[in-house]
Amino acid sequence: MATIITLLLLCTFFIDQIRSATDTITRNKFLRDGETIVSSGGIYALGFFSPGNSEKRYVGIWYNKIQEQTVVWVANRDKPINNSSSGIVNIDEKGNLAIFNGNSSSSNYAIWLTNISSTISDNINSSTLFYKLLDSGNLVLCDENRGDFLWQSFDYPTDTFLPGMKIGWNWKSGLDWSFTSWKSQDDPSNGNYTFSMGRTGSQELFLKKASQKIWRSGPWNGQAWNGVPGMRPGSIISFIVVNNTNDMYSTYNINNNSVISRVVVDHLGFIRRKTWVERTGEWNTLKSYPDDTCDNYGKCGAFGSCQSNYAICACLPGFEFTSESGVLEGSQIICARKRKILCGKGDGFLKLEKIKLPDTTKSRVYMSLDINDCEIECRNNCSCTGYSSAYVNESGCLAWFGDLTDIRDFTEGGQDLFLRVDAIELENSMRDSKASFPKKKVVLLSVPITAGLLIFIFVVFYLFKRAKRRGLVHREIFRREEPNSFSLGTNEEANAKFELPIFDLNTVMVATESFSSANLLGTGGFGSVYKGKLSDGREVAVKRLSKNSGQGVTEFKNEVVLIAKLQHRNLVQILGCCVEKEEKILVYEYMQNKSLDFLLFDRTRSTSLDWRMRCDIILGIARGVLYLHQDSRLRIVHRDLKASNILLDAKMNPKISDFGMARIFGGDQTQGNTNRVVGTFGYMPPEYVMRGLFSIKSDVFSFGVLLLEIISGKKNTSFYCEDPSINLIKHAWELWRDGRPLELVDPSMANSFPKQEVVKFIQVGILCIQEKAGDRPTMSSALSMLGNETTIPSLKQPAFVLTSNPNSSSASRNGSQSINKMSTTIVEAR
Repeated sequence: MATIITLLLLCTFFIDQIRSATDTITRNKFLRDGETIVSSGGIYALGFFSPGNSEKRYVGIWYNKIQEQTVVWVANRDKPINNSSSGIVNIDEKGNLAIFNGNSSSSNYAIWLTNISSTISDNINSSTLFYKLLDSGNLVLCDENRGDFLWQSFDYPTDTFLPGMKIGWNWKSGLDWSFTSWKSQDDPSNGNYTFSMGRTGSQELFLKKASQKIWRSGPWNGQAWNGVPGMRPGSIISFIVVNNTNDMYSTYNINNNSVISRVVVDHLGFIRRKTWVERTGEWNTLKSYPDDTCDNYGKCGAFGSCQSNYAICACLPGFEFTSESGVLEGSQIICARKRKILCGKGDGFLKLEKIKLPDTTKSRVYMSLDINDCEIECRNNCSCTGYSSAYVNESGCLAWFGDLTDIRDFTEGGQDLFLRVDAIELENSMRDSKASFPKKKVVLLSVPITAGLLIFIFVVFYLFKRAKRRGLVHREIFRREEPNSFSLGTNEEANAKFELPIFDLNTVMVATESFSSANLLGTGGFGSVYKGKLSDGREVAVKRLSKNSGQGVTEFKNEVVLIAKLQHRNLVQILGCCVEKEEKILVYEYMQNKSLDFLLFDRTRSTSLDWRMRCDIILGIARGVLYLHQDSRLRIVHRDLKASNILLDAKMNPKISDFGMARIFGGDQTQGNTNRVVGTFGYMPPEYVMRGLFSIKSDVFSFGVLLLEIISGKKNTSFYCEDPSINLIKHAWELWRDGRPLELVDPSMANSFPKQEVVKFIQVGILCIQEKAGDRPTMSSALSMLGNETTIPSLKQPAFVLTSNPNSSSASRNGSQSINKMSTTIVEAR
């Protein structure tokens, strides 16, 4: 009897504990507007909130310990309480979690409820139910008499993909684990964009606008999503993909409890992975998808491939353009077979390496077949257009039947696709392979000799290094490579010649806390930038050249030589460099307000940029470029002007950075020519992209694009309006032509700007991006027009669509490549 009484007392105590807990809602412990429940570890909170400038009330879950309220789940996203603070969250008589506008407990009066299945509600007692908020951010329905979850918010996601959540399907229950964007920052109702897993073919993730595909992850290859080459399982994030008779889904986990990370589908149509940085008190966007032009779904049509290095389209082997449309930007690409395939009569398969595999929606998956069996399966079916291993370990088989869509090439990552081609194409490919065989034999014969010579050089170098005091001898990385570049020797020679301080590696390591990820400011084309603090208290920005970036040495040299010689209030100041062991490091003054793109292209942050501030930034950039072109001791073309290379100090003064691509002109030189076209797609003028010609007018073009971006708050290379083929330049021109230039202005400025002045700035911006370099002003003229009342020349249609002549002479120049009768110089976009 005593034992029974003890058990009853323990049960009563346990139930009382549940009902008094701050992380639960029970039948007798409901939640009023203004109150919250908090998960046991204090990580998440649930309560009423109003998003942005809205006065409507919603029930949601947000991070409890983060000052910036970040909502990760919304219950009544399509059924808000209008202008009232009388909301109540309670459990109704059927066991549903329900939201009421006023006192009530009947589901008949609920604004929103969980709507648990009748099979559950018929077999439970609502008095024993409680809803509990877990530290994972999951709100779960529990029964005191059962151990499983009867309902959970993770099964009904909104716009945020948290660790432990699923994206995919449950075939048995019919659950659709997909994520839908908010309509706007002020409206969490279902928006236009959905992030989900496809139902057919291999496991793939899709971003869609309504039913239109915008971006695709590529199929899961056993380690990562094939179309996301930088994504690899590591020590912090682990990925899981499940496909069985009940479920097909993907999830991920964060292995470090100190890292706060989420994936969100925003109302602008991007999937963004964000991590909270405690030091700055901000969410840092690690990656966004779509990421570049080639990420746009179906950019190059069926049997077309987007060339990542060139941002242009090319047809797959055995195919050709049906028109001359597929050069750059915007055209409808149509690739058709050169010849009809005669199945079984000499046709075969060509291996395409390092590519994003085509959309698998209409493919067949044979996980029991290996790559050899896969070829047999495809060869025996005349409708099969290509095949590939399902996984990178060559297990499983993917076979395509019909069009191959949304292909791009990668310099790293990707997988091999075996494309079905006709007999002639296959024979031509084999002939090319045989022609290169003698060269391979020569290479093989020379390997032992080369290896021996390398070993000898290594031993000599090692003995020489040991004989010298540490730090006195450094690798020579500065050599003359281009006619307009300077030559340097060791660090000591650099210090003596340019009076540039040399930091030892120890000092840099201490300043950046050994390049801690917490100090990471961003990653660029040739390395990463970290915040650091020197022993004298100065804050610095440390640019660390990637060890794997072979092409970055020239750029590193350029930056040291050029920026050390330049002094201007609108150019970033270099404080020193470090060349030690394998490290090549630059140390700059620290810019408190980061880069211009950090503020400009974020809907929330851009509100801090009023017109006067934007005007001052534009004029400051113009003065900096004018100094480079005219007033410095050297005449310099920057060649990579863009928003991310404009840094902002504590007073929002703009400073031009990143001189790795810059070139020096002689005193009477006005134009240069290069076989190595570098820069950022969207900022490069047509004569530079197509013919490798650059001049001071190249920077003027980039400045014009940048000016329009600052006024509009939009990227030139982003999706624009309802038509992805319309970029910012084309949109600005059409508005100007139609007499509506002020429609270009960033809405965040809310008409608080001098209309006449803004129209003049837009006019100058379009003048700077004229198609012919001769029609563009010099920077001195542009600055004069911006700062004074003067007559501005009439405008012509700008260069918003870059095309090339199929018979262009550039094909004869070194380094150029011909793709399907279209000539182009090698482009290295950053």
